[in-house]
Amino acid sequence: MAPTPLLVRPPALANPPLPPPRCAPAVAAVASRRSVPIAAAAAVAPFSRLRTKCRFSASGVSEDYSSTPIDIVADVKTEKIVVLGGSGFVGSAICKAAVSKGIEVVSLSRSGRPSYTDPWVDQVTWLAGDVFYARWDEVLAGATAVVSTIGGFGNEEQMKRINGEANVIAVDAAKEFGIPKFILISVHDYNLPSFLLTSGYFTGKRKAESEVLSKYPASGVVLRPAFIYGKRKVNGFEIPLDVVGQPLEKLLNSVENFTKPLSSLPASDLILAPPVSVDDVADAVVNAVIDDSFFGVFTIEQIKEAAAKVRV
Repeated sequence: MAPTPLLVRPPALANPPLPPPRCAPAVAAVASRRSVPIAAAAAVAPFSRLRTKCRFSASGVSEDYSSTPIDIVADVKTEKIVVLGGSGFVGSAICKAAVSKGIEVVSLSRSGRPSYTDPWVDQVTWLAGDVFYARWDEVLAGATAVVSTIGGFGNEEQMKRINGEANVIAVDAAKEFGIPKFILISVHDYNLPSFLLTSGYFTGKRKAESEVLSKYPASGVVLRPAFIYGKRKVNGFEIPLDVVGQPLEKLLNSVENFTKPLSSLPASDLILAPPVSVDDVADAVVNAVIDDSFFGVFTIEQIKEAAAKVRV
């Protein structure tokens, strides 16, 4: 049975009335507000201990007392995210980062559980499925946020379907089942001319963005990274994209003051937009999950700033 809230009153004094007491509650243990699995919270701190200590003083009167400790129920808030495409390059980094922060993670992807055996993999619930045919009532059960990394290349119709329609279906499902937050991994526009942005890839991405921002105006998050680098695992092989991406990021950041005047030139960001570490993208997602004030469209620099907050 849950403990009944109690009101602590000071003992009656012999010579009332007295001035109002000054009491300072001292809490000996407080459960973490976020990112604590329910089972762990129950095992570690099912209750908090509250003790009050007051001192009364008036003319000719002085009395101290301490109350008996009282058990109070801890206020625990947990997070559970569903990562669409969680077994992919970006999705797996997000799953790993979220698990490291104590967030419960479910991944939905066509391939299901990845083949590699990193320790964090066992802490994720892996579901094999397709967003076009997903049983959303089961996939989204108990979720507090959905993160979509869905995207890809192909012909025009394939790119519109993968980058646009698939994400729109996911957003609508999340909204229908009352999920409070949706986070979309989109793409930087590279300052491309408008006629190039009409390709199926960008058209699909922008359609997905519009759906997120319209259905989640006060909690939807759209991240627009440029080229994402890191160690990408494909069919058992590791492709070290960071060998190129990391030095290039440092170089472009170091000459930013000199190249900034060129940023107005069409398609200039194909060369000048700094790459983004997959770890930065993952940590920015974690920040979006745990910070309710984090919503809207985020640029390359803002993604890095958000990631830095998680690492403090």
